[in-house]
Amino acid sequence: MANMEKNKVKFGLNKVHYAKVMSFDDEGTPTYATPVRIPGAVSLSIDANGEAENFYADNGVYYVINNNSGYEGDLEIALVTLEFATEILGEILDNKGVLVETNTAELQQFALLFEFDGDKNHIRHVLYCCSASRPATESSTTEDSKEVKTETLSLTATALNNGLVKARSCEQTDKATYDSWYNKVYMPDFTVTQAKSTAKAS
Repeated sequence: MANMEKNKVKFGLNKVHYAKVMSFDDEGTPTYATPVRIPGAVSLSIDANGEAENFYADNGVYYVINNNSGYEGDLEIALVTLEFATEILGEILDNKGVLVETNTAELQQFALLFEFDGDKNHIRHVLYCCSASRPATESSTTEDSKEVKTETLSLTATALNNGLVKARSCEQTDKATYDSWYNKVYMPDFTVTQAKSTAKAS
């Protein structure tokens, strides 16, 4: 197990948005700002952190322990936007319109929303609690042909206090929810499921 590679997904993506976490209530449930588009999405590569572990008893697998530690990976984009730099990376726009980075900048948490271009129904996703590191600064001289230099953000996605890590649309997602995916961060609704379960039990 130790020598096996972690689960990894890499894909083209579209409609990448971030929604800054504005605050947490006493139970750790976040309030999000309205999602903001990050233009120029190139690719997303994420590793699943944590592996299931088997607990053995009575000469067999007695219990499977779920170690879901979220995801880690990279988001490659054309250019980090001014809004993302100031709202999430903690950079400061001074009175002359110059973007300044300090060593006291506080990184902010955010939800990441996106979808796959290659999916027939364009499955939409949200990672609920992300943080991003500063991108590297690089470029090169112009030669015979111009090469576009992208910027890469290292992402860490962890669970909220209530255990939520990620959600995605599927064939059963209602149209209103799907269409409004990028208007606000979707939070799960289990009321109907619980009501049905109660009804079946009675």
